[in-house]
Amino acid sequence: MADPVVASHLSLVLKAPPTISSPSQFLLQQHSKPMAFSLNSAASLRLFVSSSSSSSSAAARLSLRSTSLSFSSSLKSLAFSPLSRHKRGSAVSVSSTGGFSSVASPKCAASDPDQLKSAREDIKELLKSKFCHPILVRLGWHDAGTYNKNIEEWPRRGGANGSLRFEVELKHAANAGLVNALNLIQHIKDKYSGVTYADLFQLASATAIEEAGGPKIPMKYGRVDVSGPNECPEEGRLPAAGPPSPADHLREVFYRMGLNDKEIVALSGAHTLGRSRPDRSGWGKPETKYTKDGPGAPGGQSWTVQWLKFDNSYFKDIKAKRDEDLLVLPTDAVLFEDPSFKVYAEKYAEDQETFFKDYAEAHAKLSNLGAKFNPPEVGL
Repeated sequence: MADPVVASHLSLVLKAPPTISSPSQFLLQQHSKPMAFSLNSAASLRLFVSSSSSSSSAAARLSLRSTSLSFSSSLKSLAFSPLSRHKRGSAVSVSSTGGFSSVASPKCAASDPDQLKSAREDIKELLKSKFCHPILVRLGWHDAGTYNKNIEEWPRRGGANGSLRFEVELKHAANAGLVNALNLIQHIKDKYSGVTYADLFQLASATAIEEAGGPKIPMKYGRVDVSGPNECPEEGRLPAAGPPSPADHLREVFYRMGLNDKEIVALSGAHTLGRSRPDRSGWGKPETKYTKDGPGAPGGQSWTVQWLKFDNSYFKDIKAKRDEDLLVLPTDAVLFEDPSFKVYAEKYAEDQETFFKDYAEAHAKLSNLGAKFNPPEVGL
């Protein structure tokens, strides 16, 4: 997916446990290496917390995975972060006293409504200071985008269940760089333990769209987290940026989720946010006149001129194809080449109001895919 999608390879390797004073320090060290409650009543952050057998303090579950959005990239551009290798299939937990644990986290019930509201405010402040809208959008999309409508059993069907926090899933090529997104929001999870990871990922994604000037997303919360890495989906369920047959690939991936052509095109419009970095995703230029000064870390190639503003520029710019400093991936160009996709792409290029309406509906639908709510479908 765009900012929501891109292929890149990530190698995670966790060596002997170093002395680490906090989860934040741990994630920063990793990144430095080469590389439904409706929000008006409740939201659930799917943060992974486990109790340590040797201490009464909770161990914050840190999921190491790799953005496109590395916020500095976009939903499609994935940050690459070769980390140290840990036992495959386990999640890394860093306790307050340092050290690692591979114990699975317990299943969480619905998120606490008050904590969800407070977490949303903290996310807004984070967005103001870090300009990380794109990577947070991608985080939510990639957690939900593994859903397979042909599988009924939860959590084997995939979807918005917080599984993206585990190393085994973070290592999937399409998730390269998402460890940066986890790094950004880990302190919020630590602060609001009553919010599940599944809810937190979707809360962050929707809030990022809204704060960038996009439409209000009709979200609901109360998503339950998976309990261990053995419940992560297999690799290959997320879209790629440059497949041989872009239209066929997009339909194969999104139809499997239960989405249609209109929703595919509307969701692609989220590429109006973010940048792609060639050293991370293999796509885009190292720098353009639109990205050389940031905001955030400079560099990369954006899809639009104002790549932190959510509007319909993505469709206008792809249609015009006049600016070589703006990125157009094969999966972007096909929106104006495929007869069915083109109907919606042309409409969105001309009518932002219609785009916003259709996008909000598609984003909300995506955020609920495969989720198990507790209590069922409570609005915030």
